Amino acid sequence: MSGSLPPLVEPAAELTKEEIARYSRHLIIPDVGVDGQKRLKNAKVLVIGAGGLGSPALLYLAAAGVGTLGIVDFDTVDESNLQRQVIHGQSDVGKLKAQSAKESIAEVNPFVTVNLHTERLTSENALDIFSGYDLILDGTDNFATRYLVNDAAVILGKPYVWGSIFRFEGQVSVFWEAAPNGKGVNYRDLYPEPPPPGMVPSCAEGGVLGVLCASIGSIMVNEAIKLITGIGEPLLGRLVTYDALEMRYREVKIRKDPETPKITELIDYETFCGVVSDEAQQAAQDSTITPHELKAMFDSGKEFELIDVREPHEYEIVRIEGAKLVPKDRILSGEALAELPQDKPIVLHCKSGGRSAEALAALHRAGFSDAVHLGGGILAWAKQIDPSLPTY
Repeated sequence: MSGSLPPLVEPAAELTKEEIARYSRHLIIPDVGVDGQKRLKNAKVLVIGAGGLGSPALLYLAAAGVGTLGIVDFDTVDESNLQRQVIHGQSDVGKLKAQSAKESIAEVNPFVTVNLHTERLTSENALDIFSGYDLILDGTDNFATRYLVNDAAVILGKPYVWGSIFRFEGQVSVFWEAAPNGKGVNYRDLYPEPPPPGMVPSCAEGGVLGVLCASIGSIMVNEAIKLITGIGEPLLGRLVTYDALEMRYREVKIRKDPETPKITELIDYETFCGVVSDEAQQAAQDSTITPHELKAMFDSGKEFELIDVREPHEYEIVRIEGAKLVPKDRILSGEALAELPQDKPIVLHCKSGGRSAEALAALHRAGFSDAVHLGGGILAWAKQIDPSLPTY
């Protein structure tokens, strides 16, 4: 693929004297110029998530002069967000992320109109929300939402810029099924189906280097500006991966896969992605205890083994007194089964309950039929039983 695509957005009628002063460093780039800046002013861009990627993306879209920004986020600001979500500050903890982001944007550029969508994005509301925008930026951290964003964009014929991050690595691309050059691709051409549940850890489980968000978020904004103004060569049909430790960018071609089914309607994405495997759900159904029930087991002096299935570095951050560390993968592979007691009940826990449910299914399969797990994990324990413990 070569050459740019036609501009996505028509130019606004004019730039005011204040706007000319504000955007002067854009106006004197011949490729952007007054025409390009007017297109940015007229553009309506929707950002899904005001978190790691949404933070730098929203700040730079606002600074660039995108006239209307929409923010989809139902979450509130938590202290653990501040290591990377630079649109929020200490005084925003507890506030809706969308509201906090809107206040930061007003500081960066008062000429931007900001629309807040503080509900969870679902198959019921996605088409309705997307229809008011020219371009979508997807910075979400879970597969169910990514497929939902993709399918809604395909149905409405809209382009979207996608980014994802994990630890030291990021990926970014542009998906636009209806691209005017006939070379459109969508997310399902790259990832036809989601990975098995529990296979890919989230940032909450695996971590992310804070500054990586800026690297990937800024590429996403760069692509958005190119699409809106019709300059440069967009990342359509190209996936860029970035390794911050090696300081290396790589590029992979994405081609239209003739096997990709035609997308005509939105589906139940939680079920499609099987957020927790059926087996884990089944296992957890009658074998989940609450933090209060676990405390009662401790208090009564009952004989049992508490097994922490997180990773060693998580165990170092915080642990429940008396818990023994046996990482989930050693249980799933069967390697750790011989170390588990046959003669007393087993209670498993992880950070928030997902990994321990997977490990629980493996234990039930191996004949430890009375094993249970702690619903909500160590986070629920810290919140309900021992607030002196740090959370992460």
